[in-house]
Amino acid sequence: MSLIKSISGIRGTIGGRAGDGLNPVDIAKFTAAYATFIKRSSGAKKGTIVVGRDARLSGRMVNDVVVGTLCGMGLDVVNIGLATTPTTELAVVGENALGGIIITASHNPKHWNALKLLNARGEFLDAEQGQQVLALAEADDFDFAEVDDLGHEYTNNTYAARHIRSVLDLRLVDVEAIRNAHFRVAVDAVNSVGGVVIPQLLRALGVEEVIELNCEPTGKFAHTPEPIPENLTGISELMATGVADVAFVVDPDVDRLAIIMEDGRMFGEEYTLVSIADYVLSHTPGNTVSNLSSSRALRDVTEAHGGKYEAAAVGEVNVTTLMRKNGAVIGGEGNGGVIYPESHYGRDALVGVALFLTMMAKSGKKVSEIRAALPSYYIAKTKVELTPDIDVDAILERVKEKFANERLTTIDGVKIDFADSWVHLRKSNTEPIIRIYSEAHTREEAEALGEKIKQELK
Repeated sequence: MSLIKSISGIRGTIGGRAGDGLNPVDIAKFTAAYATFIKRSSGAKKGTIVVGRDARLSGRMVNDVVVGTLCGMGLDVVNIGLATTPTTELAVVGENALGGIIITASHNPKHWNALKLLNARGEFLDAEQGQQVLALAEADDFDFAEVDDLGHEYTNNTYAARHIRSVLDLRLVDVEAIRNAHFRVAVDAVNSVGGVVIPQLLRALGVEEVIELNCEPTGKFAHTPEPIPENLTGISELMATGVADVAFVVDPDVDRLAIIMEDGRMFGEEYTLVSIADYVLSHTPGNTVSNLSSSRALRDVTEAHGGKYEAAAVGEVNVTTLMRKNGAVIGGEGNGGVIYPESHYGRDALVGVALFLTMMAKSGKKVSEIRAALPSYYIAKTKVELTPDIDVDAILERVKEKFANERLTTIDGVKIDFADSWVHLRKSNTEPIIRIYSEAHTREEAEALGEKIKQELK
């Protein structure tokens, strides 16, 4: 069993003994700690927390514990039920809530779940705030409400429709152009909440034919849910038959977007953000931000439009913080996460779908033609499993010493920039591994660089 406590939230495998997995005891403890943090930091004795969840099998159980605990802490709960991560973020603002909890383990397999913690802006807690929550949980520093002060639960099922409406209203989304293009679009939503909301969005955008694969929100994931090529063979084979103009794949909580071309080939998850940024920058010149593990292609596209690119530490809150500082018009992460401030400061696959379809409609290009026009890079991803006896910090220090003559960035692990390539090593916040990302102009060069660094670690 695993229980990972970090600023990314509380993530673990379902079951096990207290402290050894994500079970009702630990769910209640961390929810109470979060509620205590929210009340102390806001100065409010009463207030509202929004709760939403993806469709995974443990979601209802975790939801019941979270809602009960929040009410037990004297806070009211607006329960929006099955909802995407970006929908829940928007609902926090819509309800004028003190914060929110998203019950999802994102791309992790079905036996995982997690609590993602939001502030009053509907954005993730920063590192300092996350540490405060963990400290409160560690010290059991929370008091439950007396019987007359218990909170109440309210249900609101309108936010998916409100989210879709907000996407349609974005300045750079052109519903008429999409409708006139008569698109056929396939969707793989891994049998989670995206199976409901993405087809609804596509029909609202005027897509002529929507082909649904794994769109029943049962939580019984049809394949490993991370939207990367090795997990998407079914939708790729379907697209190879010429059934649609484009396919969209989302993870269980719908904050990541992968695209598959009309011939079944992968567009590349790194290029979701790059292509959409190219479209946005052509209409709204400005700056961009992604994280250290994202492709150089975003830098190239940004500079071609006269803007400035900068990289943040990995983690959505780090990206959004730098986006605000730099006044970025678009940003995100290379895992298919698009952050478009005109909508909100959160990764949002619905926004990505609408902007990409508008770009297709206005350009008249096939997806493969859009991809061919972008700077060409390839990212290889590998990892090293961690055991308790591994001293990660010592390993990274030795890596810095070995490559001291190269350009190093150490705000998040170690990134080594070479003239025509780079490699980034960092300890994962969500899994017991060291992630190794490497990028070069060809697959062979990127994989060789990643393998070289992996052997250095060993």
